[in-house]
Amino acid sequence: MAHRAPSRRAGDPDWMACACQRLRQTTRRVTQLYEHHLAPVGLTSNQFSALATLHAMDGASMGALAEQLVTDPTTLTRTLGPLTAAGYVRLSEGGADRRRREVRLTPQGRAVFRRAVPLWRTAQQQLRAALGDGDFLKLYEALVGALDRLPAAA
Repeated sequence: MAHRAPSRRAGDPDWMACACQRLRQTTRRVTQLYEHHLAPVGLTSNQFSALATLHAMDGASMGALAEQLVTDPTTLTRTLGPLTAAGYVRLSEGGADRRRREVRLTPQGRAVFRRAVPLWRTAQQQLRAALGDGDFLKLYEALVGALDRLPAAA
């Protein structure tokens, strides 16, 4: 049986209605769902997102990839490490600026991405079924809107 967090009651302190906590709890549940489905290809949800973004961008600088994934360079480096070790992505110097690093999918990375997409679709469909179409779309639109309106941390 699914655990449901209690609703906020009148008289509860305001910190009991912490949006950050609820987002983190929901993120953990959603991540578990997607990673369960991605396990057969050995990818985490963050790794899948990196591969999908690189596929869409046809390669990118580390900075552009981090910006697109809304992550910091250290976290991106940790995400890309296993992908590089597996031969799915290649890091190279960015031409004249030796400090700039480019990230590209390798043929093996494209192949694992193609194998992962149907698994991701199954996870997406399961989430949609669990929430119902209306709530799934409302949640997605709310997340997109929040991301658009919230400033990046300084």
